[in-house]
Amino acid sequence: MKPFNQNQSPTAMNSEAPTENLETIAQAQDHFIQSIKDATNNPDDLIIQSFPPNITLIYIDNLVDDQTLNNNIIADLQNKPNDTPEILMAALSIPEVTVTSLLIKAIEGIINGSVLLHIEGYPQVVIANIASRESRALSTPENESQVIGTQVAFNESLSTNISLIRRYIVSPDLCNEKIKIGRRTNTAVTLLYMNGLASDQMVNTVRQRLASLDLDALIDSAVLAEMIDDNSLSVFPQMLLTERPDRFCDGLLDGKIGVIVDGSSMAIICPQSFTEFFQSQEDQNLRWQIATFVRLLRLAAFFLSVYLTPFYVAALTFHYEVIPQAFLVPLSESRALVPFPPIFEALLLEIIIELLREASARLPTKIGQTIGIVGGIVIGTAAVQAGITSNILLIIIALSALASFTSPSYMMGNVIRLIRFPIIILAGFWGFYGIMLAVCFILVHLLRQSSLGAPYMSPFYPPRLKEMRDSIIRMPIPLTAKRPALTRSKDDYKFDPEPIKPKKS
Repeated sequence: MKPFNQNQSPTAMNSEAPTENLETIAQAQDHFIQSIKDATNNPDDLIIQSFPPNITLIYIDNLVDDQTLNNNIIADLQNKPNDTPEILMAALSIPEVTVTSLLIKAIEGIINGSVLLHIEGYPQVVIANIASRESRALSTPENESQVIGTQVAFNESLSTNISLIRRYIVSPDLCNEKIKIGRRTNTAVTLLYMNGLASDQMVNTVRQRLASLDLDALIDSAVLAEMIDDNSLSVFPQMLLTERPDRFCDGLLDGKIGVIVDGSSMAIICPQSFTEFFQSQEDQNLRWQIATFVRLLRLAAFFLSVYLTPFYVAALTFHYEVIPQAFLVPLSESRALVPFPPIFEALLLEIIIELLREASARLPTKIGQTIGIVGGIVIGTAAVQAGITSNILLIIIALSALASFTSPSYMMGNVIRLIRFPIIILAGFWGFYGIMLAVCFILVHLLRQSSLGAPYMSPFYPPRLKEMRDSIIRMPIPLTAKRPALTRSKDDYKFDPEPIKPKKS
């Protein structure tokens, strides 16, 4: 049997499809009401009301705005003549009113919060959109907090998120394309890009990947990002998930492409390079010297978190000669009562740290903070006193865990947590040779990755010397006129690259 195609769903139906294959609206009210009941499985919240002389009003409760329904639709039906669908359409004081003769369009409208108005004897129905979407108020970013800069984050409402973006980018060049994904959820997905900046090839690539998805349901943007990226099997994210509208708009103005999913508070930005996951939006608000120091600190924390514990395991297992003589005596005294080899000791502590981190994240906020702090202190002290681990390794594990939190991207932070384990195992079996094997494997894997066809390790591979200086360090803003080559933007420059000469008095 041929699998169900997404284009066969009511909300994904192409308006250019041949109408002879589609069911039309019944002229008789009884047949029309029965067809709506059959299509929606006759739910308990399906409201059907009749108005003289021959008008039937149908909607799903809790999806429509009751105030607009009473003041604008019911009042208009009672006070104005409504002989034909066209007259009824003109009589309603609602911004979004359409007339259709297709039953599939009527079903699409009612499940999206519209009211159906049918007149006896006419094969058309009036669709008045008065949808009411519940959403939480705007709040400060939780995962990407910053001291200097805007303090507003996306929420789960698609319309609210788009309004935030248009508040930052007041330009007719901001393109907005809406796509329905999911046979059962019919989730609204919006593709955003700047006309005249974004590469047509990348825009078509994202558009084609979204259109080709044949899903049963789509709930969150993280799922969508994994399904449309270049390599879903890689542990490294190739698309950025952000909750900050300022960072999202900054990416659009660089020629990147954004995707927003209705019901998700995280937006997708692509293409994305490896080094950009260690850059924060706050870097643009700080002086370039301070922002450069912070970026170097994040990159140093990445290597510290990934390789510090494997270096300890390799040195104590195979390479005592690399340990300074001044540390040999305290290190030997610290491990005198530990019965386990260094690899088992390190893996045990790493697992304990991950358990504490996961427990503190899943518990309620106040309890989670208590578990994370008190649990770490109690378990660490008890483990050292019981001789299960050494106090030096406990310090190293704590530093590695602390360094993993410095990444501005939560997705990249999870990668750092994961790849540390196989490197520790390789260091325990082959020492420094195992660490170098892991380094080579990760490096080759990163060099082979791409994001929308753009090199993932740009600007280091392929090498672009001029762009390297603005990736690891944050150059002064007057020297950052050129847009990154990663996006293949149609307009290379953000502003005049010539330096502004100060006027002399």
